[in-house]
Parts: sequence; structure tokens; C-alpha cells
Amino acid sequence: MSPRLTLPAVAATVVSALLLSACASQKAPATADVAVSQAAVENAAQAGAAELAPAELTSAREKFARANQALKERDYKLASELATQAQAEAKLAQSKATSAKATSAADAVQENIRVLREELDRANSANK
Repeated sequence: MSPRLTLPAVAATVVSALLLSACASQKAPATADVAVSQAAVENAAQAGAAELAPAELTSAREKFARANQALKERDYKLASELATQAQAEAKLAQSKATSAKATSAADAVQENIRVLREELDRANSANK
């Protein structure tokens, strides 16, 4: 190989590789993104979001369905965007459900403490 041919050949190879990788990344199926969003929606539903954060879960499910449709239509960019939005909304729904459960549990503990205090007060009054 002569040095005169090597430099243009290397430059052409690098440019070609960059163009191919740019094209490949734009047309890559968003299958993984949609699968991750599906898992997030299922986790939110299992956390009780249907009862405790219904609006967020409904929105997540709608965006997940639209992401699936975009994937079928080979609009991978839109599918990826919708999948990301669905995942975020599902996580919000799951967080709200978890928070509501924790608040409910804390309220139950506070009520138990109140009842115990009343019983202690009654017992102390009876012993006097």
C-alpha cells in the first residue's frame, strides 16, 4: 500500500462508517423501549395503580398502545418517544399507588396508637 492511497481510503472508510451508524441508529426498531414500557405498565398495575392512580395508568396504557402501533408501522422514532412517555407515566402511577398505600398504612398505625393511648388512659384512671 502506498501512503498516497491510504489516507483517502481511511477517510472514506471512516466517513462511510459514520454514515452507516447514523442511518442504523435512526432506523433501529424500538422493540426494547416498548418492552421496557410494557413492563413498567404491568408493574404499575400490579402495584394497585388502577385503583390508586387510574388517570396516570390509563395514560401510560394509551401511550404504550400507540407505541406498539408506531412500532408496527415502522415509525421507530415515534415508537421510542411514546414508549419513553409510557414508561414515565407508568412509573408515576406506580409511585402514586405506593405512596397512597404508605399513607394508608401510616394512618392505620396512627389510629392504633390513638386507641392504645385511650386504653392506657382508662387503665390509669381506673387504678387511681
